[in-house]
Amino acid sequence: MKKNINFEQFNLNQKSRAENKNQKPLCLWLTGLSGSGKSTLANAIEKRLNGLKKHTYILDGDNLRHGLNSDLNFTRLDRNENVRRTAEVSKLMVDAGLIVIVGLISPYKNERAWVRSIFKKDQFYEIYISTSLSECEKRDTKGFYKRARSGDIKNFTGISSPYEAPSDPDFSIDTTNISIENCVDSILKGIHLI
Repeated sequence: MKKNINFEQFNLNQKSRAENKNQKPLCLWLTGLSGSGKSTLANAIEKRLNGLKKHTYILDGDNLRHGLNSDLNFTRLDRNENVRRTAEVSKLMVDAGLIVIVGLISPYKNERAWVRSIFKKDQFYEIYISTSLSECEKRDTKGFYKRARSGDIKNFTGISSPYEAPSDPDFSIDTTNISIENCVDSILKGIHLI
């Protein structure tokens, strides 16, 4: 613990906040390559949960890089800091009693393992969007993969920067030949949210 800093205790806690919302707070951490379907799935999952009267929030990697993480680049150190900041915000939101849906490439196993370690048991689910690199490149409407292959974009995950696929995710799904609705059904049933 840092000197001269105490951890304040307050009257309300995660349990009371979650009971007020009538739900189990947790973090759904969607990891995968750019173009794998993380943002699309996060949006569809949130919509489904909202229809079930659940209190949710999406933390999207691209959106976070416009604000909270706007000072970060794509070096390994900056990617790790991107994951750390996102995880800490997610943890606060789970403590507030929310279901947080994170869509973040988060390419390194060690960082994802650290993220899991900061949550209480059964409050973190690593969901691997296992869509292949070739399929992600086909979906590349912004031209990022093409630019990365030509050298215009440095440190691009899957091309000039590694992606370490999860060894033992809580759930894995390839979005190539499955409708978004079926993906959402599979994920939410697979982690027992419906």
